[in-house]
Amino acid sequence: MAETKDVFGQEPHPVEDDFYEEPMRKRRKSDRDQRFRAFPSVEQSSLKEYEKLESRTRRVLSNTYQKLIQSVFLDDSVPNGVKYLINRLLALIEKPTSDPIYIGLFGSTGAGKSSLINAIIQQAMFLPVSGESICTSCIVQVSSGCCGQYEAKIHLLSDQEWREELKNLTKLLHRTEELGGEEADAWNGDEAAEEAARKLQMVYGNGAESKNYEELLKAKPKGKIPTCRVITLKAEEAEELSNKLDPYIRMQRRDWDGEAAEMHIWPLIKHVEVTLPKSDLIPEGVVLVDIPGTGDFNSKRDEMWKKTIDKCSVIWVISDVERVSGGRAHEDLLNESIKACQRGLCRDVALVVTKTDKLHLPEYLRERKAGNQAIQSQREAVLERNEMIKLQRTRILKEKLERKLPADFKVLEASDLVYTVSAQEYWQQALLTEEETEIPKLREDIRKSLLVKKKRTVTKYVTEAFGLLLLTDSFNSTQKLPNEHLHVSDLWRFTEEKVELLEKAITQCFACMERPLKEGVRTARTSYRCILRACLVRSKGNQGFHQTLKAVCLKNGVYASRTLARIDLNEALTQPIYDQIDPVFASIFRTGKPAGLALMPHLDAFKYSLQEKMMEIGIRSGWKYDSCKKNFLIQEISAILGGLEDHILRRKRRIYESLTASIQSDLKLCYEEAAQITGKKACERMKDVIRRGVDRQVAEGMFERAQERMQHQFQQLKAGIVEKVKGSIASMLALASSQGDGLYKELADVGSEYKEMAKLHRSLREAAENARLRKGMQEFLLRASPRKAGPRRTPL
Repeated sequence: MAETKDVFGQEPHPVEDDFYEEPMRKRRKSDRDQRFRAFPSVEQSSLKEYEKLESRTRRVLSNTYQKLIQSVFLDDSVPNGVKYLINRLLALIEKPTSDPIYIGLFGSTGAGKSSLINAIIQQAMFLPVSGESICTSCIVQVSSGCCGQYEAKIHLLSDQEWREELKNLTKLLHRTEELGGEEADAWNGDEAAEEAARKLQMVYGNGAESKNYEELLKAKPKGKIPTCRVITLKAEEAEELSNKLDPYIRMQRRDWDGEAAEMHIWPLIKHVEVTLPKSDLIPEGVVLVDIPGTGDFNSKRDEMWKKTIDKCSVIWVISDVERVSGGRAHEDLLNESIKACQRGLCRDVALVVTKTDKLHLPEYLRERKAGNQAIQSQREAVLERNEMIKLQRTRILKEKLERKLPADFKVLEASDLVYTVSAQEYWQQALLTEEETEIPKLREDIRKSLLVKKKRTVTKYVTEAFGLLLLTDSFNSTQKLPNEHLHVSDLWRFTEEKVELLEKAITQCFACMERPLKEGVRTARTSYRCILRACLVRSKGNQGFHQTLKAVCLKNGVYASRTLARIDLNEALTQPIYDQIDPVFASIFRTGKPAGLALMPHLDAFKYSLQEKMMEIGIRSGWKYDSCKKNFLIQEISAILGGLEDHILRRKRRIYESLTASIQSDLKLCYEEAAQITGKKACERMKDVIRRGVDRQVAEGMFERAQERMQHQFQQLKAGIVEKVKGSIASMLALASSQGDGLYKELADVGSEYKEMAKLHRSLREAAENARLRKGMQEFLLRASPRKAGPRRTPL
């Protein structure tokens, strides 16, 4: 009985008590109606059907779980089959049918991310905006919820995390030897030092920048820091919350007057979560994330920056119209977004060009080369320029994506890769209509993404639950099937054969990485000195680079600042390898038709072969009289492989980043040595230490070790896949071979739950059919109705 304590201790609350069921039903119906108000009426009807199916399925599962728990609770010995059923039921009950969709707005300083979010949520000045300086100082997540108030949760660094940053900040600012006048000016003019000093002054007051680490540990911060490290703000109106929130997330300027107490907290903020009341524009289940373009000096914030990018299923690269062509920052953002497709969950990347209302008409007319029609107004010029940007940037972006991603990657099939938006015109509409600002178009894409995901996940959830209830109910049948253990043995032998074939197919997939890895290593060995030289040289020599380089060394080769481009020596050194492996890596982890390089299609083929074998054995050997068991086995195979897919996605990031992690590990001592250098000519001496350290590690096989570590990660993934497949299918077949009193003498009767689940499964097919009919009718009405021309406003 001890083995089942973890299961029995997590008993979900029953949902069938008469005394509160009716009020709950009314409240849930009201909540459901409110949750979907951001969708058109046709889509609302569809979502309500799927939501209802999910809710009822969860109730049936909970009731079934309660009955099984009660039937075994006092027994000392519980058969493995029952344990398997109980754990599967509990996993389904607690499983969220749909994780939030994270949409990352990824852009550099001043690109207009906050203004765009404000326009999308229909709150003009909700997040801080400024045309002159950095505004948002941390990652900000905005979503709508079921609450009636506006709420913000400000998460602060833990005491340990702040101590780590404090130690590095003081190391950047303090020197142990007097420098000459020119060297002192260079040291004091460093942007890394300026940012470090500003953080210390904000938290501890003027003069903090001259104190050492031990002195600051004893100093009392100017702002009040809650022990729970979370500050919660609430307000009835958006403007009220915005005013409360502003001091926490706005990057403060030096000349800021009238400091509020809250301003002293912002250097300690890790991230901010903002929840809006139910929205007519942004549906619940969507999270808009304002992501700074470079990361952060603090290790925990920088780690969160990477993880946030990787958990976004959609990334919008934000670039204002004046910087979209030729800017290094813009290219870096695009490259980082494509890496998110490689290592993370991202399946959709788009370029969002902001501030497209900005156009100097005389200059545009002078440089205009395309089009025969004369431009009569500012509005016509803006629309023409926007269309040209779409065509040009779509072609460039698609070419870049095609070089890095396989041809069947979802984003390459997208109808829109580039949006031209204007948040200012969305509010003013002096030049453009609301539709022409493309804010509504972005909202529509958000709704479509959520709608598709909701239908897919609820369908999978209900189908999986139905298969489990089918089997659970079948165990109460008194019918005995002949030679059942023989049938399971046949299936197991067949499974072992297929697993061997799967292992060989995975080996062949991963073997495709060997050649590009070797070529990448060869290129990296010949080019690393040039790469390192480019990273360590600045246009003004060492002017303003002393502490920046020291910051790079303190953070093991990485420095992220809100005022400078991200510096990552480890990533730069491995870039030649990534250039070689990226297309192959993406092909291995793609989904789609079976191919020699792709892993997931081989898993799908494995699944289908097992399901076909089950059908064959069932028809040939008499399982046709036990369709419940056959259907369960077929469905359970899908569930096992579905869980395996999640495991692969989690490991994918570790594999992809193993090259950079390996280089960083090998150079750690080199960075630590360089970080200790102070005094005269410290910058050149640090560079020399880094150069010599990299030379030494390359000579000792640094790049070859990185290659071996990546290949080892692939081998670990293969072993994990095979182990999980064998173990899960063995447990499943052991359960399938049990029946009646062989499973459990007095198994609870779940016949009523099975019947209700069967109705829900039929309703699922009806819901899908209804959705298709509604969509067809909507498209027919749109084609039949005359197109409505949007209002045309002429500039004043």
